[in-house]
Amino acid sequence: MRIGEDRYEFTIPGELADGRYWCTVTFTPSEGAAPVTDRTVRLDMPFGTGLVASPEQLADELHVPLPLSAAQRETFRTALEKAQAEVAAYLQRPLVPVPQTLRQVAPTPFFALTDPRAWPVPDVDDAVKVVSYELGADDAYTVRLLIGLDAAAEAPIVHYVIAHAAERIRSGPGGEEVAGGGRRVSSVSAEGQSISYEAAPAAGQAGALPTLDSLHTYRRRLWRPLPTAAASPWPYGGRRRFTRW
Repeated sequence: MRIGEDRYEFTIPGELADGRYWCTVTFTPSEGAAPVTDRTVRLDMPFGTGLVASPEQLADELHVPLPLSAAQRETFRTALEKAQAEVAAYLQRPLVPVPQTLRQVAPTPFFALTDPRAWPVPDVDDAVKVVSYELGADDAYTVRLLIGLDAAAEAPIVHYVIAHAAERIRSGPGGEEVAGGGRRVSSVSAEGQSISYEAAPAAGQAGALPTLDSLHTYRRRLWRPLPTAAASPWPYGGRRRFTRW
């Protein structure tokens, strides 16, 4: 069911096991148009775990075949949680938005109903996304919002979390077995008693791990009026439109 612009609601059976599913979605773009079928929709279950990336996405990064075992899933979840905690501590804000519902509200004129500025949002200093809106019998709206940073929809944050979680697993105990070989081998001695590995790319080079500084634009900035002294009366102050100087 379409609940908003580019947003659809599906009923998923509750007995689905954890893992990756490929779905087929059929929808009608407009009245009288032929139905369109999309077979590229990918779902990594379960939802609502508080992670910005799924264990399956981390498995793709590590070239680990699916489906994952229970032990692999727990290992990947732990690595993602630790990498995500680093990002949350640096940004000083949670990475999962908080749902909130506004009831009996009226929209502000001249704004689209999908625009957060159309509604009396309680926190104007944070990111706000309109999930859905519904007109009631009394001509008032019920609006569902997501307030806060939705890190799962921000590619730089997802890339950082996946890359550092993968590196944590590679460099951990048994990482070579888990990550399908781990680091790249550059040379092996004739007797096979010594192995040399390729050096990791330095920060800023192509293929290097992203740094926390690359996420500085996501840090929340609070705007507060600066305290100022009261202006002196004219002609010494600037309260009137015209002054002598």
